[in-house]
Amino acid sequence: MSLLIAAAATAEVATNTPHFPISATLVYIVGFIAAVSIGSVAWYNSKRPVGWEDKDRPDIVPEVEKEETPGIGQPR
Repeated sequence: MSLLIAAAATAEVATNTPHFPISATLVYIVGFIAAVSIGSVAWYNSKRPVGWEDKDRPDIVPEVEKEETPGIGQPR
């Protein structure tokens, strides 16, 4: 009898084991792609390294204009 109880308990534990959700995996993948994309745009819009000053910006990277007063609004 105790063998049946032990087998039932083992089967219950096996079906209730924690698993890594697929949604978390998708969040990691989408986050990685977003981080690489945003980082690439930031790198292309930053100052060019030595030897790259005369290189053209790729067409896919948008031009970001510098503001006179970044983050504080319009000057008065």
